This record gives sequence, C-alpha cells and structure tokens, in this order.
Amino acid sequence: MTIKEENLWRAPEAAAVITDERQALKAARAVAELAAVDAVVRDRERLYPLEALSLFSRLGLGSISVPREFGGGGLSYLTVAEVFRLISAADPSLGQIPQNHFGLIQYLRDEASHEQKAALFNKVVTGHRFGNGGPEKNTRHTREVLARLRQSPDGPRLTGEKFYSTGALFAHIVVTTAIDDHGKAVLAFIPRPAEGLEIIDDWSGVGQRTTASGTVRLHEVLVDPKWLVEVPATDKPSLRGPVSQLIQAAIDAGIARGAFEDARKFILEQSRPWIDAGVDRNADDTQLQADVGRIYVELLAAEALLKRAARVLDEINPAHFDAATAARASIAVAEAKVLTTAIALKASEKLLEWGGSRATLSQHGLDRHWRNARTHTLHDPVRWKNHAIGNYYLNGIFPVRHAWI
Repeated sequence: MTIKEENLWRAPEAAAVITDERQALKAARAVAELAAVDAVVRDRERLYPLEALSLFSRLGLGSISVPREFGGGGLSYLTVAEVFRLISAADPSLGQIPQNHFGLIQYLRDEASHEQKAALFNKVVTGHRFGNGGPEKNTRHTREVLARLRQSPDGPRLTGEKFYSTGALFAHIVVTTAIDDHGKAVLAFIPRPAEGLEIIDDWSGVGQRTTASGTVRLHEVLVDPKWLVEVPATDKPSLRGPVSQLIQAAIDAGIARGAFEDARKFILEQSRPWIDAGVDRNADDTQLQADVGRIYVELLAAEALLKRAARVLDEINPAHFDAATAARASIAVAEAKVLTTAIALKASEKLLEWGGSRATLSQHGLDRHWRNARTHTLHDPVRWKNHAIGNYYLNGIFPVRHAWI
C-alpha cells in the first residue's frame, strides 16, 4: 500500500513544557490510554495514530529532553525511556514515530553550535516535530551516503532519495544526511513545506504498520546554511548511540508488556483450557501458570535492565565525558537491548500459544504484537550486541560508535 499525502502535514500546535517527571509520566499514560482505544483497528486498516500523536505534542512530551537552558523540560533519560515504554505498550508504532525526534535532540546536544541549539530547540519547545530523512536506498549499508548538497547561486541545494524515514510524514522539520562539496557529511534540517521535498509512505513491513517508514525524495531542496550541522568523525565519543538505542529498547520493552497484558486478559476472558489439564478455566492450568510465571520474570528482568541503563546515562558527568564513559554507556544499553529484544519476541509468541487457536482470529488482532516485535527488533541485530558486550568484558575493547550501538 503506497500513500502519498502532502495534505497530511499540519502546522505545529501550541505545546506545553513539562519540567516534572510525574507530569511527564501522567502525560504519557494519557497518550497511551488514547492510543489503546483503536490500536487493533489502526493496525488492521493501516490508519495513522494522528490524534494520539497530536496529544503527545500538545502535552509537551516532545521537549522533555531539551535542556532547560533552551526552554525544555531537561528531564532524565530514565523518564524518556519510561515515556516510550508506556506509550509503546499501547501502540509501538506511535512509540516509534517520535523515536528519531529524540535521537536528533541528542545529536544537537552533542554536536550543534550554541546558536543552532537555541534556534532548533526553540522549534521543538514550541511544538515542532523532527522527522528522520532515513538512510539511503540501495547502498551497501546504512552509513553509506549518496545524497549530495551542492552550492548554487541562491544557496546549498540537497538532492537524494532516502528510505526507513520514520516520522518524516508527520514532521514539521525533516532531517537528513548528505555529502557537501568538500566531501564532508552534514545533517540538514529542512522545515516543511519545502519545494522539491516529497514524502511517500510506501512502507509495507509486516509490523509497525503505521510508522510511515517509507521514502523521502529530495530534488534540489534549498537548505538554510544555518541549519546544517556537521557530522563528526566516527571516533568522537558521544551519547547519540546510547540514547538512540535506549529508546529502541524502551519500545521493545513496551511491546513485551503490551503482549503480556493482552495475554493475561485473553487467558482469563477468552481462552479454553487444554482437555488434559482437568480444570474448568485455562488460568487454573498449572502448566500454563508456570509458563506465565517464567515469562513474567523475564519481562521484569528486561524492564529492570532498561531502567539501569537509563540511570547509567543519567549519572554521566558531561565535564568528564570521554571514550571510556561513552563505551560504558553503550554497553549498559546493549545489555538492556539484549533482554528487551528477547522478551518482546517471546512474550508476543507465547501470547498466541497460551490463547490457543482462537487467539489467532483476526477480530482480536493479537498477532500484531509478534509482527511489531519481529519488525522493530530487526532495527539492529542483537547478535552484535552480544558480541560488543563479550568483547568489552573479555578484552576491554570499546564498541564502535554509531546510532545502532
């Protein structure tokens, strides 16, 4: 299904500013509650979560990680992770839409000039959403950049084609990478609407169906030089990777929690016991009880490691940030990501097993949990997380630095 909707773009709405953790979590629960109402229908019919996304922005959740000196909430990474976990338990597609928005906020915190931070963070605080221009289409790997930023008489113009552009269709500012005339990679922030910018939802993944993670085409798009942020060398320590991965892990933890809660409800209200169990209710099957107990312990372990990883990031002193600190942050998040990946897949599959054949009926939409888990956890291979963790503890080798570790 291909959707091209220029009319979907809406001007930013007035947004609150949240400076209290409890207020942020209350707002996240309100968004989750709204998103949960029609989650099954949206997944089945591929309808965008526009109302819940609008509420997300209006309540001020989009600026909770913007430093307070620039007017934002200045809240902890622990709060950010919990916001994403709560919302993703209701609808992980909604959780993934602002994922790159927060990754880009961190990127600006790490790399932008003071003037750029002041200008772009002001946009975020006033309700603007960033959207990811995505990596390239048809390249050897996600870090290869083919898009070009060429100087013209009226300023730099960007041309290229991107994919996996999560959030771009719903964004007020599309952000993408290109190579300039000097061979340097730059990150361009492009306000919408922009002549030559085309966003097409041709995303056809089996899961995360309403993230609109499709194509962005740019043809001679004029870019304001003030909104170009140079991409640093890969060996520069930063928190971009750990923060990006923390949010990924939070989404997976949310998927797992949502699947478990739906499983519990289905066992109690819909499923029938196995004939050999000798019980009247499926919930009284001792084999099932033990299985549910095992999965729940694994879910709690994953959630605990997610919180631990966030605390590791929160405890970092920016004044003493170095390669060893960046490595420790990446490893802590990788440890959480290993468990959140495993439990998202396991809980969403066990849900169907525990519910029996009737759990597969389309009217329940329970298969969406596994499809979402399988799709989202492919973002970065967990086997490389295990490798990075083992190499770190065995040989003291720091993990590579990019947004996927």
